[in-house]
Amino acid sequence: MSSPKNGKRPASSTDSKGMARREVLKSAGALAAGAVLPAAPAVWSPAKAQARQETLLIVSESGPNNLDIHGRGTNVPGYEVSWNSYDRLISHEMKTLPNGTQYYDREKFKMELADDMNVGDMSATFKLRKDAKFQDGTPVTAKDVKWSLDRAVSVGGFPTFQMAAGSLTKAEQFVVVDDHTVRVDFLKKDRLTIPDLAVIVPCVLNSGLVKKNATAEDPWGLEYTKQNTAGSGAYKVTKWTPGAEIILERNEDWKLGPKPKVRRIVWRMAPSAGNRRALLERGDADISYELPNKDFVELRDAGKLNIVSTPFSNGIQYLGMNVTKPPFDNLKVRQAVAYAIPYQKIMDAALFGLGKPMFGAPAEKATEAIWPQAHKFKTDIAKAKQLMAEAGHPNGFDTTLSFDLGFATINEPLCVLTQESLAQIGIRAEINKIPGANWRTELNKKVLPLYTNVFSGWLDYPEYFFIWCYSGKNSIFNTMSYVSKEMDGFIDAAGTAASAGDNATYQKNVKGFVDQAFTDIPRIPLFQPLSTVAMQKNVSGYQYWFHRRLDYRALVKG
Repeated sequence: MSSPKNGKRPASSTDSKGMARREVLKSAGALAAGAVLPAAPAVWSPAKAQARQETLLIVSESGPNNLDIHGRGTNVPGYEVSWNSYDRLISHEMKTLPNGTQYYDREKFKMELADDMNVGDMSATFKLRKDAKFQDGTPVTAKDVKWSLDRAVSVGGFPTFQMAAGSLTKAEQFVVVDDHTVRVDFLKKDRLTIPDLAVIVPCVLNSGLVKKNATAEDPWGLEYTKQNTAGSGAYKVTKWTPGAEIILERNEDWKLGPKPKVRRIVWRMAPSAGNRRALLERGDADISYELPNKDFVELRDAGKLNIVSTPFSNGIQYLGMNVTKPPFDNLKVRQAVAYAIPYQKIMDAALFGLGKPMFGAPAEKATEAIWPQAHKFKTDIAKAKQLMAEAGHPNGFDTTLSFDLGFATINEPLCVLTQESLAQIGIRAEINKIPGANWRTELNKKVLPLYTNVFSGWLDYPEYFFIWCYSGKNSIFNTMSYVSKEMDGFIDAAGTAASAGDNATYQKNVKGFVDQAFTDIPRIPLFQPLSTVAMQKNVSGYQYWFHRRLDYRALVKG
């Protein structure tokens, strides 16, 4: 099987503003401190107008804690840096949704570092582009590809588990055929293998550069790549002040697609949502994707900005419980919590309608072979109190309710509403705000008793979500420490049936693992979030990707 080369990027829309914003491009410190920046004086010149058109200013609530997707505890903003700074063998084509949004096509692949892909019965062979170079000018070779894939399956943690989700687990699977040809051998037939090569983790690093900065204690050079990019991607990091600002410049020698229109990305961390909104409304910031939903709704209705909302592919915001320790090891306690959650209040007061409910399905509704889908719990305080009494907790108990402070605009009101509702059934939950830079590390310790989080599966298949979130086989995102032989059996059987093309058996097992999840309820789905982005009218080319972060290569500023 072979795939086409990169196509053309979306054309730009134009809207000339011609206003300099010198202060905004200088004031990382003010933004990080939460100050609203004063408007810059209007001093026009052709050079400044050109510089502004070629610079995109992004403001967000939080930023990366690591520049390397293979790093320990790399957070979601770190995905964005890796996606734009590194290339992979293959990627996805785009398709257009009915509302006009560009959306990745999970069924269609395009070439990145590979010039051609041929998939056989038990292997895939990739011919590399001969003009591809790393950002220091070093040619990209098959040895770099193998070393990078070896690294991904060996460093442990999230990247290694991600590779394993596509049955990529051993360095021996990656074979250098010649300088510009690499073969990936399959351990078994798995329909997730090729899609898994198109996610962020199997990126290709400059192996020579990283090896020079590795040590005996750190053979994969993770300390070096935490703070330095070593890729061939369309953008390279030129400055990073953790928690305040990151600047990326266009790689002028990048040849894997049309030359990006935006030359410089200035990404600022502005913890105050009010400041982010003010910067957008003044025209000082070009893009923000972390605002309270109330602000997004008001900005949308005002009509001065482009607001794009897209459901998270294969994604759920949920309330998770540690099922290995009291009191959440008790099924009736978990059911009580599921009946106590103020679902509709969360939809109204925290989301302002920008989300799809995942609760309150009709009692008679049959389970479907799809994911996400709504469970049948709904707010019923009387039922919740009854279950608490049956569980031996008529007077309730004390616990903590944790959330990622890096995404506080949704998480905080959600937790406050949940705390108030749990109090009605005697559960006294102290809210625990964990800084975004530490969230992934704390979550993966699997010791939080009660917490809210989002999981969005990069490969949009039901069994992929459940491999990550419900499998008892050491999945790092099964943060409830939930283990069920029945669940593991359904997940395994679904994957086998899908790869064999046995749709009837596949659907039976998908329904089986969904029913098991809702019966044991170790985590309670709340809603399918929407990825909402606010952009100035003169910014175009936005694409929705499975990782929900910006692809700078396609963006255009008029």
